[in-house]
Amino acid sequence: MAQGSPGTVAGREPDIILARLEVDYLRQLRYRVGERLCVRTRVLRLGTKSFTVRQELTQDGEVAIRADAVMVLFDFATDASRPLTEAERAYWSGFQA
Repeated sequence: MAQGSPGTVAGREPDIILARLEVDYLRQLRYRVGERLCVRTRVLRLGTKSFTVRQELTQDGEVAIRADAVMVLFDFATDASRPLTEAERAYWSGFQA
């Protein structure tokens, strides 16, 4: 969860749950002491009650791992999914590709 995003209140967990995770291992990663790997994150899709985030980990300029995660907005009091608010939609659309 991005710090400062709508739905995050100090001392409370975000109202988002992971509904689906798909990971593709595209090439072998090499362990190199002190190397920092780049992870790029973007929102692929904004739905009514969910959004999809893609993360790609690169090494030597090539994507080695690609993960797509479907995140669902959730109301824990009613134990049901809920629609994105306008503030949440505006926030997450700023990360769309």
